[in-house]
Amino acid sequence: MVSKLFSPYTIKGVTLKNRIVMAPMCMYSSHNEDGHVQNWHRTHYTSRAVGQVGLLIVEATAVTSQGRISTQDLGIWSDEHIEGFQELVGLMKEHGAKTGIQLAHAGRKAQLDGEIHAPSALAFNRDMKTPKEMSKTDIKDTVEAFKEGAERAAKAGFDVIEVHGAHGYLINEFLSPLTNKRTDEYGGSPENRYRILREVIDAIKTVWEGPLFVRVSAHDYHEEGLTPNDYITYSQWMKEQGVDLIDVSSGGVIPAHIDVYPGYQVKYSETIKNGANIPTGAVGLITSPIHAEEILQNERADLIFLARELLRDPYWPRTAAKELGVQIAGPKQYERGWL
Repeated sequence: MVSKLFSPYTIKGVTLKNRIVMAPMCMYSSHNEDGHVQNWHRTHYTSRAVGQVGLLIVEATAVTSQGRISTQDLGIWSDEHIEGFQELVGLMKEHGAKTGIQLAHAGRKAQLDGEIHAPSALAFNRDMKTPKEMSKTDIKDTVEAFKEGAERAAKAGFDVIEVHGAHGYLINEFLSPLTNKRTDEYGGSPENRYRILREVIDAIKTVWEGPLFVRVSAHDYHEEGLTPNDYITYSQWMKEQGVDLIDVSSGGVIPAHIDVYPGYQVKYSETIKNGANIPTGAVGLITSPIHAEEILQNERADLIFLARELLRDPYWPRTAAKELGVQIAGPKQYERGWL
């Protein structure tokens, strides 16, 4: 058997050396609270590049200062952020990794002082702030902020952009009927709830020609919420707009009980991949190399997104290669211990 996990994957002229992706995971480590890259980020991301991850996607990075989850989030709302990302991209690329960034807005899950924004004035829970319902001007400004963030990401040298449309943050809040109670053209029907994401994608594509991913929460885990079948329709629309891959996660839009087990979200990836005929990434308690290989061999996804497992083992690709009987190159400096 030829390992699919260690086969290259090309999207719009960008070739990943393998199909292992580090999923975006917030580090909450911009300790000066200004959104800038710090030494922690340089160490954290470069270590996984040394470990031979094919694509590294930098954590949720706020397109506005008001759209951060926390005051210690990374930001890309200012040209002053570009230089730090250029350095970070260079460090990762030195080790053969491709690089991505997740552009994000926290919506009603922003835990900041002052006003926060959401499609509707509904708090996430009793302990969190009630957001302001966004005006059409607010929406227009936010779409422009995503566009400007993409422009800065291009200047920083990233290979891939991912739009964060999952986990109960702003775009996910617009998509779900549980959190979007608007009566204007941004609420009501699926087409209307999708409108802001449509506008964000169109805006980004005016300044970005590279691979474009969107992360979605394919299941709301509520009887009145969205399911993977609803996301087939959304994903078909995204494909028509030129989105290259759907990164399929789930949950987070409301407090909900979720039964988790190895690969619990893979079925959602498979549903969207087959239903919308679009490439997908699978994520969610994928820890075993054999499991990752099975997902790819059975065409349930095109890329494997790893999160917590890469926190535990920055060199997981080496572990996987050994288990699957594949030889991969490691850093020359590590050859004595790598073979």
